[in-house]
Amino acid sequence: MTKPTRRTAALLSVLLLSAAAAGCSAAGQSGPARLAGGPTPSSAAGSPSARGFTLVASGDVLPHTSVIQRAANDAGGDGYDFKPMFSGVKAVVSAADLALCHMETIYGEEGGPFSGYPAFKSPPEVADALKATGYDGCSTASNHTLDDGGDGLRRTLDRFDKVGLKHAGSARTAAEAAGVTTYRAGSAKVAHLAYTYDTNGYPMPDGQPWAVNLMKQEKIIADARAARQAGADVVLVSVHWGTEWQTEPDETQLSLGKALTASQTGGRPDIDLILGTHAHIPQAYEKVNGTWIVYGMGDQVAGEMFNYSGARDMRGNYGSIGRFTFAPPAAAGQRWQVTKAEFVPQIMDLSTGRVVNLALHSEGEEYETAKEAVTEAVLGRGAAKDGLTMAK
Repeated sequence: MTKPTRRTAALLSVLLLSAAAAGCSAAGQSGPARLAGGPTPSSAAGSPSARGFTLVASGDVLPHTSVIQRAANDAGGDGYDFKPMFSGVKAVVSAADLALCHMETIYGEEGGPFSGYPAFKSPPEVADALKATGYDGCSTASNHTLDDGGDGLRRTLDRFDKVGLKHAGSARTAAEAAGVTTYRAGSAKVAHLAYTYDTNGYPMPDGQPWAVNLMKQEKIIADARAARQAGADVVLVSVHWGTEWQTEPDETQLSLGKALTASQTGGRPDIDLILGTHAHIPQAYEKVNGTWIVYGMGDQVAGEMFNYSGARDMRGNYGSIGRFTFAPPAAAGQRWQVTKAEFVPQIMDLSTGRVVNLALHSEGEEYETAKEAVTEAVLGRGAAKDGLTMAK
C-alpha cells in the first residue's frame, strides 16, 4: 500500500533540507547545526497550510530461532521472507504519516549464520519487511545492540540504508552519533531520539564510546533541547527500559518519565512523546505533565517466551501499537498537541507465524484473552480518563 501523502511530504522535506543544509550524514540524518533553524512557512504556527499528522509506533522486533525458521519457510527455500509475518498490521502502519518500530536485534551476514537467544543475529531481510510494511524508521538502541560488537551494529544500519529506513539510538561514526534523526510528517519536522538502559554488559567497540546511546537523564534532555533548537517541531524519545515480565512500570520508568516530561525550555516541553520497549509484555500508557508516555509496547515479533520462573508465558507475544494524532500549535512558541491517542492490541500468533491486529480479529478464546490482557495493561494507570481509546 503506497502512501502518496507521506512520500510527497518526504520529497518536500528533502528539497527544503537541501536548500537549508550544507550536507547530511549517512542514513539521511542531519546534524543539529545543519538543520534549518525555526519553522518553515508550511509549519509556522497559525499558518493556513500547517498540517497535522498521525504517528504509529510499535514494540520489540525480536526474531528468535523459530521466527527465523518461519521466515525461511515463508520464503519457500529461497532466503528469508518476513513480510507475511507483518501483513496483519500493514494497514495500520502504512496508513500513518510517520511509522516507527523498535529493532531490538542486530543483523548477521547475508546468508548467515543466524542465531536467536541469548546473542541474536537476525537475517537482514527483516529490514526489507519492515520497509514493505510501511515503517519509516526504527529505534535501534537496546540491550542486544552489541550482541555482535561493532560489526553487527554496522551491518544492521547498512541494511537500513539499503532499504530506506532511518534509525535512532546507534551509530557507525562519531558524526552520525552527533546527528539528529528527523522526518517530515504533515508540515512538522519530527526528531526521533533513542536510548537503552544497558547493552548486556558488552562494552562499546574500541574507540567508539558513542556507538549506542545509553539512558541518562541529562543526555536525553540535552539532546532533546538541541533537536528543538535545530528546528524540530516535535521531539519523540524512545527508551529501552523497565523490568522484564512486570506489567507495572518500575521506579526508574516512573521517575525518569516524570523528569523528562517536566523538562521545559521557555515554558515549552522539551519532549512531546515517550515510547518505551524492553519489558516483553504490554505496559500502561499514561499522560504525565501533559505528555503521553508509553511505558512498554510489548513484543511485536517474538518466538516462544519464557518468564523468570521458566514457565511459558503467552504475554511475551502480546503487544500494542500506539497511534497518536498531532495538531499544529495555534500560536508561535506553543507545542504541537496530541489531539487523539489510541492503541491497537496485537498478538504474535505462533501457530501461524503472523502478527494479528486484535482490534479487527478477536474471535476465539486465545485472541479474546490476549485482547483483554493488552487492554487491561494499557489502561492500567487511568489513561482512559485522558482520552486513550482502542483504535477501530
